[in-house]
Amino acid sequence: MTYQVNIDTSPIQSKSDLPICREVLGRRIDNLYTREAISRILAPGRRHVAFLNAHCANVASQDDMYAAALERADMVLSDGIGVEMAAKMQGSRIRENLNGTDFVPKLLIEAAKRGQSVYLLGGKPGTADAAAMELQRRIPGLQVAGTRDGYNGAEDRSAVKAINQSGAKILLVAMGVPLQELWIDRNFDGLKAKVCISVGGLFDFLAGNVSRAPVWVRQARAEWVWRLMMEPRRMAKRYLVGNLTFLARAAVWPYLQSSAERKTKRGLDIVLSAGALLALGPVLLVIMALIRLESKGSPIFKQVRVGENGRRFTLYKLRSMAMDSEEKRAALLATSDRDGVCFKSKADPRITRIGRFIRRYSLDELPQIFNVLKGDMSIVGPRPALPEEVAAYPEKAKGRLAVKPGLTGIWQVSGRADIGFDQMIDMDLAYVRSRTLLLDAVLIMATFRAVLTGRGAY
Repeated sequence: MTYQVNIDTSPIQSKSDLPICREVLGRRIDNLYTREAISRILAPGRRHVAFLNAHCANVASQDDMYAAALERADMVLSDGIGVEMAAKMQGSRIRENLNGTDFVPKLLIEAAKRGQSVYLLGGKPGTADAAAMELQRRIPGLQVAGTRDGYNGAEDRSAVKAINQSGAKILLVAMGVPLQELWIDRNFDGLKAKVCISVGGLFDFLAGNVSRAPVWVRQARAEWVWRLMMEPRRMAKRYLVGNLTFLARAAVWPYLQSSAERKTKRGLDIVLSAGALLALGPVLLVIMALIRLESKGSPIFKQVRVGENGRRFTLYKLRSMAMDSEEKRAALLATSDRDGVCFKSKADPRITRIGRFIRRYSLDELPQIFNVLKGDMSIVGPRPALPEEVAAYPEKAKGRLAVKPGLTGIWQVSGRADIGFDQMIDMDLAYVRSRTLLLDAVLIMATFRAVLTGRGAY
């Protein structure tokens, strides 16, 4: 009997007016439909795929190494009704529940059609073998390149060597949270498999070690109740204490994000930007006059940028380039000195003489004080990106849009344009996850040193 799976291929339509959820309790998710996720996972390139459910979020809140591994994963898919409920509490929505037990076999059906082999790592001795046999029974044509248990067989060096020698394109790792994500994160660079996926209890279900809930229970979104009934002693802490803890955190999360701390941050933005405007107003006027003397045209440059939750706004800067700079930008993209989608060139011919000076000391950013006063930006936050840059973002990078962009931030004080795109994203996501008023104060103080040294400013 073959494994029958119906994958919807109809045009994707919104099921709600709520915005698409991009994070749950500060954890990034790639909110996709099944067919979108399969297409992206099997696209050219390498990727680590993880899942986020209530238990994962609870563990990540207490385990910094696991939380960092999730941030570094290329894709994090939503798993379970808990994540869906948390998204609704945040005023957003989950497109589809992509729990690994159902999703991974669907992915392997498509992989089999493309002739891509799979390697199974994890479980007690014999479990991966039994799971592989069941997958091949259900999915005709599926190539299993090898199996290895998650105990003695999981030793990093020998396991990586065996997996690479097998030629497998897809690696499934079933060691439980957080061991499986940490194993992939630790060994990803040494693996040749194109796709590495942490799959939790999938092997146990396939091997018959654990009974799967009946279809009607799954359709009622109550599979966790079934697992609790099957293994009450082992699952009580996870599903009773854990789920209640997760939902309690989800219930208060929106209030924490719009709490007195958020209002205080806005108040500080207003006070600091107003004070800066009073103190630096004369300097701003002098620079504007110098710009106007060197080249014709307005000394203020306006540009559409993308802010919090993808909202577009007009950003103000002192013009540091010739008036026709935007028309010449496309021709200069190949000269970028920076990896990734954000263009930066040390020898940009469009920059004027006064422009190089004000860029060196970040004086070109002064008009953004008005953006802060308007509420488009904050003093501290990720730098606002161009719409075309956001359009080219990998899903992971979109997490930086969860907060207002800022005049300064971790990236700005760490080297600015000398920092590569991927590292910049990691820094921005770290800020989004850990932002506090104390961190903002530290970054503001560090900004003065960064401005004076001029590192990465060009």
